[in-house]
Amino acid sequence: MTEPSQARLKAACETLSRADPALAIAYDVTGLPVWRAGEPTYAMLARMITHQQISLGAAGAIWARTEALLGEVTPEAVLAADPDGLRACGQSRPKVGHLTSIAESLVTGTLSLPRVCTAPLDDARRELVAVKGIGPWTAELFLLYATGAMDAFPVGDVGLMEAHRLLAAHETRMDIKAFTQHAEGWRPNRGVAAHLLWAWLHMHRGDAAPAAT
Repeated sequence: MTEPSQARLKAACETLSRADPALAIAYDVTGLPVWRAGEPTYAMLARMITHQQISLGAAGAIWARTEALLGEVTPEAVLAADPDGLRACGQSRPKVGHLTSIAESLVTGTLSLPRVCTAPLDDARRELVAVKGIGPWTAELFLLYATGAMDAFPVGDVGLMEAHRLLAAHETRMDIKAFTQHAEGWRPNRGVAAHLLWAWLHMHRGDAAPAAT
């Protein structure tokens, strides 16, 4: 588990504030964001899969039932589990398939999380998204939380786009393409920008970013 130092975060936030007035407002409100860090484990990936495209409350309940079924959430535990049991926890059929695919890749060594965590960012992204069930959003969140990659960025995250819309006082939200292009101006600190926007949105609405394990 790695996270940027406070000095690096402060320098990045100041740079972002000069680059984007919306981020300057967020930084003025939140101060240094708390970096969401977690251990680089299969359980982190599995929890992210569980949280995709459903509410936080529903995802939390499904995850709790999944943990109760499996005990420690490991690749071996998922591969040994009855898929019907996982579905009974609330995991959808596609998500059970994704959890199984990721577990198999770790057991066979096709995916190595220690290797991912020490690889250059682009190489780490490629290794993650090569696995069925790990899309770009999941890969970027894993790199943010598990490695502290300051330029990892979950493209298409609705919370980020909505937070920026509100801070910029725009009537309509940018689409994914426009927002991704806008975020290019935040390099090499897009991950810090994401944490600023999540922190501001959490304070503004009581929402939270996707959780690490």
